[in-house]
Amino acid sequence: MTDPAITGTDLSRLRELNSLTVVRALRTQPPATVTELAKITGLSRPAVDVIAQGLVTDGWATVVEPGATSVVGRPARRYRFRATAGHVIGVDVGAHKILALIADLDGNVVHTARRAVTPEADPDERLAALDEILATSLAEAGMTPPDIWAVTVGVTGPVDATGKTTLFTPLPGWRAVDLPAHLSDVFTCPILVENDCKLAALAERWQGAAQDANDIVYLLAGMRNGAGLIIDGVLRRGFGGAAGEIGALRAVRWLSAPSHLQKCPGVPPTVSPDDAAAWVFNAAREGNRDARTAVSRYVKDLAVGTAALVLALDPQVVVFGGGFSRSADLVLDQLSRELQKLCLRLPEVRASSLGADCVALGALRLALDEVDQRLFTLGLSAPVAPLRT
Repeated sequence: MTDPAITGTDLSRLRELNSLTVVRALRTQPPATVTELAKITGLSRPAVDVIAQGLVTDGWATVVEPGATSVVGRPARRYRFRATAGHVIGVDVGAHKILALIADLDGNVVHTARRAVTPEADPDERLAALDEILATSLAEAGMTPPDIWAVTVGVTGPVDATGKTTLFTPLPGWRAVDLPAHLSDVFTCPILVENDCKLAALAERWQGAAQDANDIVYLLAGMRNGAGLIIDGVLRRGFGGAAGEIGALRAVRWLSAPSHLQKCPGVPPTVSPDDAAAWVFNAAREGNRDARTAVSRYVKDLAVGTAALVLALDPQVVVFGGGFSRSADLVLDQLSRELQKLCLRLPEVRASSLGADCVALGALRLALDEVDQRLFTLGLSAPVAPLRT
């Protein structure tokens, strides 16, 4: 029953709120009938029927046509959220590559593009590569910037509230880069910048190895070690965006851990420092004694910082990710044994299942969360990309 105190514009707002309720239900459900939507939302069936038809007209929903007529009559039509009403972009700006993903509002990736960059690239060169990959991706996907509802960019190093990596980043000159300002010349939608480890943690909980967990320590293991933290289902950034940067404490030995692999005896001089770890892991699989020793020393050092995080946070799962996760077969069991020695309770240690796309997928997830946070405050006359505020 409508509150008699709600009149005029209040009644209009009430209808809009009811429409929002139905859209939210469609966002989280498989195609549903009017009766099912009424049960989910608590609204009357006649009201949901009118709202659902209006959502189709306005472009928020589509009708899933019933199948063949059965002996008991024609099945009820079902409604589905129109995920192609808008799209989001997730980008991983790394030392060696830029990866861009475009996805619809259900998170289905519709376009992927990669570009190689050198670790020594200066900001202008890296930003030019970013601009080029975004422009090409939009063109190849048949889209324009107004079709994008949110953009998230993952970068290396702690990210502060302004989107800058002022505390630390290994990317040359990147601390002076203002990505939101740079991208605002093209996009009018919200633009987010976040640390790569944190985005990878989001991705693992969304689509990866930790979908069943609410308390997660994600390890980005490579020539640089970092961590992303999800506690009680919430990504933890910290006051200044530096949560998880335990590697900055030299006593935990994360800074020096990769050197065990780079300095392993027997690495051919023709192998570059960036490729030395892969050579060592392969040699260890083949039984090379020096390589096995180097891997063991690396894991022991990795375990010290991991144990500090485990003792502080008591996670359900530790996810071993990053570039070295391709060698999880050599790491997981030993890492578990080392943590068993150091921790009060041993969490389950799992390998990342998302590989090199992990950061960009996490960027998509954060962009989708931003859309959900803003989307339904703008009215439902027609799908319109949220503007920055």
